[in-house]
Parts: sequence; C-alpha cells; structure tokens
Amino acid sequence: MKADVAIVGAGPAGLFAALELAEKSKLKVLVVEQGKLPQERVCPEQSYKGCVKCSPCNVLSGVGGAGTLSSGRLNLRPDIGGNLYPLVGEEEAWRLVKRVDDVFLRYGSPSFLYNPNGPEVEELERRAAAAGVKFIPISQREIGTDNAPKVIQNFMEDLERKGVRFLLQQRVARLEKGFLKLNGGGEVHAKYVLVAPGRSGQNWLAEEARRLGIPTRHEPIDLGVRVEVPAIIMEPVARISRDPKFHIYTKKYDDFVRTFCVNHRGFVCMEVYDEDGVVGVNGHSMQTVQSQNTNFAFLVRIALTEPLEDTSAYGRTIARQATLLGGGKPLIQRLGDLVRGRRSTWDRIEKGNVKPTLSTVTPGDIAMAYPHRVVTDVIEGLERLDTVIPGVASSSTLLYAPEVKFSANRIYTSKDLETPVENIFVAGDGAGLSRGIVTAAATGIIAARGIMKKEGLPAA
Repeated sequence: MKADVAIVGAGPAGLFAALELAEKSKLKVLVVEQGKLPQERVCPEQSYKGCVKCSPCNVLSGVGGAGTLSSGRLNLRPDIGGNLYPLVGEEEAWRLVKRVDDVFLRYGSPSFLYNPNGPEVEELERRAAAAGVKFIPISQREIGTDNAPKVIQNFMEDLERKGVRFLLQQRVARLEKGFLKLNGGGEVHAKYVLVAPGRSGQNWLAEEARRLGIPTRHEPIDLGVRVEVPAIIMEPVARISRDPKFHIYTKKYDDFVRTFCVNHRGFVCMEVYDEDGVVGVNGHSMQTVQSQNTNFAFLVRIALTEPLEDTSAYGRTIARQATLLGGGKPLIQRLGDLVRGRRSTWDRIEKGNVKPTLSTVTPGDIAMAYPHRVVTDVIEGLERLDTVIPGVASSSTLLYAPEVKFSANRIYTSKDLETPVENIFVAGDGAGLSRGIVTAAATGIIAARGIMKKEGLPAA
C-alpha cells in the first residue's frame, strides 16, 4: 500500500494533521489506526453510565482517540493540556486553538461555550488565593461522551470525502524511514510518516525511537485519586467553570497537586491500563444523562531522577499494586477512613451521603498501595481545597484509586516536529508533545505544516 503521507493514529493529532494536508495540499494521505470506528467503540459491559470495564482497544484506541469517551472536553487555551508557546509563539498558539475549536464546531460540537469571567470569577480567584490555591479560568466546550462519537464520525466521513483513506484495526509493528510494517505482515510505503499514536501507543513509540536512535526524555507523571462528592457541593463552582482548574503546592512537601477532568453530574468509570489487566479509574460526563455526583481527578506531580528516571514504570508498579489489593478492581475508600488510617467497608460507605457511581470496586485502604508522601499530599490538598469549595473534604467523600496520568517519553524534534530521522514526524500525546485534545490537535496541524514546508507548499 502506498501514500505520500502515512499517519499512525487517528486521535486528534492524526485527524487534524490529515485535515490540514487534505485541505491545503494534494498529497495522498493514509491514516493507520489500531482501533475501531467511533460508533463501534463500545464495551460489552457498557451501560448508560458508560464503561464498567473497558479494554484499551476501545477506550484509549479508535478513531477520535482517548478523549472521545472521556467527556470530549475542549480546554481552549494553549498552555493547558500541554504548552504550544515554545513551539509557535503566543500569537500563533492562540490561532491554532481557534482553528481546532472551529473545526469541532463544524462537525457538530455544541455551540455553548463555558467562558468564566465577571465578578463571580474574581470572587472565586480571591477565595482560592486566600487559601493558597490558584484558580485558572479557562474557556471550555463540552462535547459529552454520548455526543463525541457522532462528532468524530462526521469528522472522519468528511476526511474520506476529501480523499483521506483509513486503514482501521491495523497495528503498526515497526517504524522505518519511508514505510511502516504492520502486525499482519503488510507494509505501507510513504515519503513521509507522521507518528501520532496517542496514550495507547506511547510505550511502542518510545521503543521505536530508541531503536531508531531518536533521543527522548522521561516526563513527570501524575498520581492520585478520583474524588467523588455530591453534585450540590460543586454546583457554585461548576456554574462558573465546567472543568475548574485548581493548583496547589502542599505545605509539608511543597509538591504540586491539581484538579483535573472535573465531571459535573458525571460518572466514575474503570479502564484497563495495559494487557496485564492492571486497572485504573477515570471519569466522564454526558449531555443527556446526569448523576447526583460530581467527580474529579486529584493528582500529585511526580518527577524522578537517577537511578530511576522512568516515571511510567514507577506509575505502573503502583497501579499494579492497587489492582492486586483490589482483587482486579479499583479501590474505593472514604476520605474519613483514609485520614483515620483504616480501610473502608461497604457498610461504612453506605452510611455516608455519597452513593458511588461505579460499583465495580473493592472497599479498601489506598494507603496500602500508595506512597505515604502521595497520601499526605492528597489529604492536605483536599483540606486546602475545602476552604474554597466547602464540603469537598467531608468524611464521606469517596476516593477511587488508582488514577494515574502517564506521560509519554518526550521525543526530541525540530520546531516543525520532524525527528532526527528525516521525513519522520511526530505529534500528540504519544510523543510527549501534549496532554489533551486541543493541544494534541494543534501539534498535528504543526506537523502537517512541517511536511508541506518540505514539499515547498504554503503552510498557513
């Protein structure tokens, strides 16, 4: 099979790269994706609440990428979910964000925009600052887990009308200059290869980069818990910001802790981190179905140096230990029990005022799986956040673990995202260039423009 440009991965980076090339060049584009069509990315155990237990092939892979089944939230700011400023400068970074937003609107993203401003935002910033917490207002668009597959399907069908070809449910086994070797033995030959494998392909890309002699570096990971509280507690903040970002530096260790992926009236779900059955938790929200709870990730940033620099291996070790303690299920614990140093039981959970939205869990003690430092950071951070959002640190607040946000090895590239191996470009989360839908999509555009530049074509 031949093409001018072969794109590995049909997540935001791959899709936006394909769109840029299809609209602004005559290059023949082929997208190779190991997952399924957007509408087929469901699990056998899926209910209206979302996935009870999802394999990586459905949640992390497939057309649209990992964000499709995790609320499909667009954080419309260049330095959230990555940082575009060092690549293209401030002015161009904001143009890229607008371009990404416009494209999603074209394919059916809701027109309503959460745009925090005015006296309420100033008051929230004041309250947060008084508690030593930083609130970051961000314009956001919520596609919704139930709506996102249709938006992505529209996107894909338009690309096909523009001449882009898709090769689905095909894994790339080997990456070379000028061609891809597929798992089934087939090959794809192309002048340019753009590798954007997303979260599910980050380990594979790191291994291929080492084999090809492409320099990489390990990035920090985020390790923490998924917090679930009654929605009424988060209602005043959710009216101001759909996915409020709070940043905290703990007093004891001076560690960076943050909120991430807030799902107001959403659901906690389980996902499988790897083929060994190591499980974790995530959260999502939908446009048409709501719960009585709000959930969010509460994460501690972890960076390592010698002798162990591989943060992903460290995170997987902790996730594996939590999975072992949970008997193959995530752990659930009341905050009050964690503070008191005792495991939770179903009886204690049922006495609280938070009914879990994920029942495929094991009551236990997160402190048995997590380092003491991380547990201390989580408790202290939630107590600080409680001064901004009263009730967050209630004794009956539910904590799910493990929640690990792995970071891909950062691939060294030029500003055009070309690797030291000529004509091999990278983009998105799997290359360590982004950690969210919008920035991943923007890096796909940057890489596509890099290819067009090499072809002598206008790239803007």
